[in-house]
Amino acid sequence: MLASTVREAGRRFGDRAAFVADAGWPLSYADLDRLSDEAAAGLLARGVAVGDVVALALPSTPEYAVAYAALAKIGAITTGINPRSTAPERAAVLAVADPALVLATAELAPTDLTRVELVDLTDRADDVLTTLRRRGRGAPVPVLPDDPDRLVTIVFTSGTTGTPKGAVFGERELAAVTAADVGDQWDGGGPMLSGTQFAHVGFMTKLPWYLRLGTTTHLLDRWRAADVLRLIADEHMASIGGVAPQLALLLRLADFDEHDLSAVKTIVMGGALSPPALVGAARERIGAAYSIRYSSTESGGVGTATAFDADDDEAFFTVGRPRSGVELEIRSEDDQPLAPGEIGEIVLRSPTQLRYYWQDPDATAATIRDGWVHSGDLGFIDPEGCLRLAGRAKEMFIRGGYNVYPLEVEAVLASHPDVAEIVIAPRPDPVMGEIGVAVVVPRHADRPPSLDELRAYGRKRLSSHKLPEALRVVDALPLTAMQKVDRKTLVAHEALGG
Repeated sequence: MLASTVREAGRRFGDRAAFVADAGWPLSYADLDRLSDEAAAGLLARGVAVGDVVALALPSTPEYAVAYAALAKIGAITTGINPRSTAPERAAVLAVADPALVLATAELAPTDLTRVELVDLTDRADDVLTTLRRRGRGAPVPVLPDDPDRLVTIVFTSGTTGTPKGAVFGERELAAVTAADVGDQWDGGGPMLSGTQFAHVGFMTKLPWYLRLGTTTHLLDRWRAADVLRLIADEHMASIGGVAPQLALLLRLADFDEHDLSAVKTIVMGGALSPPALVGAARERIGAAYSIRYSSTESGGVGTATAFDADDDEAFFTVGRPRSGVELEIRSEDDQPLAPGEIGEIVLRSPTQLRYYWQDPDATAATIRDGWVHSGDLGFIDPEGCLRLAGRAKEMFIRGGYNVYPLEVEAVLASHPDVAEIVIAPRPDPVMGEIGVAVVVPRHADRPPSLDELRAYGRKRLSSHKLPEALRVVDALPLTAMQKVDRKTLVAHEALGG
């Protein structure tokens, strides 16, 4: 499915830029098709066969996109390694994936080079993957038929501790993701920005629908708010995508209002709940509709969404309703469906979800039960049918015998007018066992909210045991390599006494 989409997009869109590198040079749709054919021949000459796993230890550059397309054309399975990960984290992914070959830059290559093809990054399309392409010069590449059962990619979860888990997707799942986003549509896309690393599920499962729409994706070596804002304005992008912390950084730029963002019609943020203040500020200052998306690697990047025309209650405090083809339930600890309003585990079922975890039957059995993906996230369905998040099951803490779900508290306190961002982290307490600490990035550095002000504000919607009992003001929240709030770091800080 990916391979045939690359070929058809090359035929339809020809010289249109599919990707624009950080340095400004384009890779056209015709280039993507032609170069991936030549790279595919080189991979076959290197001994890569149908069903082999090949790891891409590459930054988010045209080289990555060409390699992924080439591997799909020969029926190999691609797994990406986040270049922002540490060397031990990259080694852990490779240990699980056990690839037949690793395509890597010298900087990201593992120490054992016996299965490594080194890749030099270039500054023009014709030099992409030249060494690999020379290996198969002139050799034909058999055209494989679309096969729904064929595996395409292994997407590793972005956890920072423990053994990484690789979610497996095939042609069937990528076709379902494409259908969920664009149906049978071809063309109609425009310029867009890659907001996450290519190793993320947002690229690995969604590349076919980018190609079907004929989008031009602008790439950045590193996400920098000033560069992103300039690109959005200069390229007249119609949509801004990414994760909430990135949007918050954009809005804080001193020259934000000097840029012409009139072309922007929609804002789509995933990865985490967007604070109400952020949603309101973005809608007002950009003048665009805002949608919050909730999904996961395991769901294939497709889950729930708030409507672009949602009222404030839905837009500020929920992650919306299931998208087309997605079933949603809230389950109890004994895996029974719960009534609306009751907090339990969020479980999803859809044709876009992972098939299994790579070489990990125990984790597969724990996550997929009777066809339903158990997310490990807690939430409840409100009276309007929208999903409200309460946090991760393992993030729940117990204050004086009562359960406290951090995201439930954050969803309320984040709308305080003096709060830009907030995380509730547990701190050990000799009396209550644990108490909640409000870690706050203030909207105005010279007048952060006081603990009493936050408690008074939250008391309107939260029981007293859920309210924070300590406050820590910070300039910024720590982020993981995937630009999500690093809760583990915050919890570890409070565990040491704050």
